Amino acid sequence: MIIEPAAHSRKLSTKNIVTDLVVVGGGMAGVCCAITAARAGIKVVLVQDRPVLGGNASSEVRLWILGATSHMGNNNRWAREGGVIDEILLENLFRNREGNSLILDTILLEKVVEEGNITLLLNTAVYAVDKVTKDTISSVRAFCAQNSTEYHLTAPLFCDASGDGIVGFLSGAAFRMGAEAASEFNEPFAPSKEYGELLGHSIYFMSKDLGHPVRYVAPSYALKDITKIPRYRKFNVKEHGCFLWWIEYGGRLDTVHETETIKWELWKVVYGVWDYIKNSGNFPEAENLTLEWVGQIPGKRESRRFEGPYILKQADLVNQVKFKDAVAHGGWAIDLHPADGIFSEKPGCNQWHSKGVYEIPYRTMFSKNIDNLFLAGRIISCSHVAMASTRVMATCAHGAQAVGVAAAHCIKNNWVPKDLLWENRMEMFQQALLKTGQYIPHAHLNDSTDLMHSATITASSTLNLAELPANGDWQQLTFGSAQLIPLTAGQIPSFEIRANATKETTLRVRLMQSIKPFNFTPDVLIDSQDFSLQTGEQTTKIQFDKTLEFDSYVFLAFDKNEDISLQSSQCRISGLTTVYNKQNVAVSNYGRQDPDPSLGFESFEFWVPVRRPHGQNLALKIHPGLNNFNVGNITNGIFRPVIRANCFVAALNDENPELNIQWPKPQTITAFIFNFDPDWDHPLESSLWGHDESIVPFVIRNLEIRDGQNRTITSISGNHQTHCEIKLENSVKTNQLIIRLQKPEPHVPAAIFGLSIY
Repeated sequence: MIIEPAAHSRKLSTKNIVTDLVVVGGGMAGVCCAITAARAGIKVVLVQDRPVLGGNASSEVRLWILGATSHMGNNNRWAREGGVIDEILLENLFRNREGNSLILDTILLEKVVEEGNITLLLNTAVYAVDKVTKDTISSVRAFCAQNSTEYHLTAPLFCDASGDGIVGFLSGAAFRMGAEAASEFNEPFAPSKEYGELLGHSIYFMSKDLGHPVRYVAPSYALKDITKIPRYRKFNVKEHGCFLWWIEYGGRLDTVHETETIKWELWKVVYGVWDYIKNSGNFPEAENLTLEWVGQIPGKRESRRFEGPYILKQADLVNQVKFKDAVAHGGWAIDLHPADGIFSEKPGCNQWHSKGVYEIPYRTMFSKNIDNLFLAGRIISCSHVAMASTRVMATCAHGAQAVGVAAAHCIKNNWVPKDLLWENRMEMFQQALLKTGQYIPHAHLNDSTDLMHSATITASSTLNLAELPANGDWQQLTFGSAQLIPLTAGQIPSFEIRANATKETTLRVRLMQSIKPFNFTPDVLIDSQDFSLQTGEQTTKIQFDKTLEFDSYVFLAFDKNEDISLQSSQCRISGLTTVYNKQNVAVSNYGRQDPDPSLGFESFEFWVPVRRPHGQNLALKIHPGLNNFNVGNITNGIFRPVIRANCFVAALNDENPELNIQWPKPQTITAFIFNFDPDWDHPLESSLWGHDESIVPFVIRNLEIRDGQNRTITSISGNHQTHCEIKLENSVKTNQLIIRLQKPEPHVPAAIFGLSIY
């Protein structure tokens, strides 16, 4: 029992915490930054002003996590973000392929609390910043209303991942808000005042069928006149949640200080929309539906952007500029929305794509005038136009992982963020990032301490790609269809395909590649041929009398012809996929984009994959067979298909392929790092969308590692992750290892992108 006499005043309970890094903001950026930094060996305090983690991905907002893969609607093949965000998305797929945001909440909390180096403060809002000099933050102060406690958090380094940039703002960091004039950075896509300078907020709703009639009486504040929404006829009973991303408002207001005003307007809209669906009489199929959930806080798209030593711009994304300090990548369309949002007569978005992924430099990830302040998430240093792409959650998370590793390097060496820009330090930093599973375009892991580089590696079998067996469905050429194939420079092999024609017709075949060999946009025609087909099934041999000037993926493409079907193959192989010249309207893909040249974007065709279980490879015979899947790929330091397949693949009929690794003399071994194939093409949307599988079919589930005396050292069982690290309790000394893999699925040969041994 506590009894206190009356007092003039009292002070809050205060808790002082001293740590290495304070991360403010528990959205996907803050979560991935904190986990990455903690795993790199430093102490982290993660401060989140909400009761759950995940920000816009959480159950409070319920937007799916997306990035460079863009719903598989662009030409960014095998572009999903790596590292911790990949780990989270694969874990969510394994436990939650239906896309329940509540389950994602638990996964994020679990990932954070399992890290012993993280102190998590939920429901805790930063409200003040203390500085030791005008350029250096010494601490932040935060308050948790749930336990009536004030926290005083002291650290040498701070990361602002708060979305609105509360630490950056209070510390005096230079920032921008709104759209630059087109002339400032030569950005033709910069919006006019009439279009609006800020993206708005969104609130979603979800419905449920109760199996009996449900009445609905709207609150008094609900929007009464649905025709105030120009696109009100788009509403239907099937689309709910973030499929209604275009329920957006606030781009004409201050998206920081007027968020509550924006929220109320969005609530009026949502409850008015539901009133329209339930009570207008236009939706009899809604009779049994109830309003199950409405967002309590809006999902924000834009507010402050803080200035770093470099500001990322439209041309950097479109031209895929290479940066010496690249630490992450993006690939979402440059995606602007009208400031009037749902009340605008204009389309809900204005999206234009680049031909491939772009690099994000480290110089965008720390403040130019506050020496110890990192930036993560949508507040990084970029123009309004560039932010229209970098703002999406997987891209934000991927960049934040770089901040986590940077912070660890700074702590261990007593540096501030800008000190990593020294050339030899930057290379060390990039190598450390790659080792965690991060993907940096044009970079490869080259770790001199990796024992694999001094080993001789052989395999019980290696795929010679001479045939994709004709055992799959017949695919009508409703769209142009192409098999993506990695070829080495030199003579182009011949191909055989199985075709079925409903009448005499002509099959046009084109062989295409990308101007930039690291892209997957077919903007170069190597050759084309026409073949006369008879009615019925037949085999067609295709021979191009051409040579390939450099290693690259080629498109063996078949033009649209609905009188022809091509046979597919059930065989799925790492580094191979079919793509189609088809639409994905969800990301403004209408088969090709032809922007007004004045906007600063290129015209090109979209060739996109189809989600499993559809989109099988085309049945092919290739002569001579392709020997592009050998064991040398395991140590080339690139863990996804780029220019080449970059993976070791065993023969399709090898159920338990073995890798034999030998050294001239015994080695002391303490750890293994495997990089498997998680199908980097698959977006893995975290909520609502739903997926057909819980485990990506290419991932190795089970393997065993033995020494030269046939003694088991360690094993993996039931794996569903890409990046698997095994640390041995006791080191092993041997000059030989046998790694026995288990073929993951009947029509999927075993494959590995990378293996490092320490």
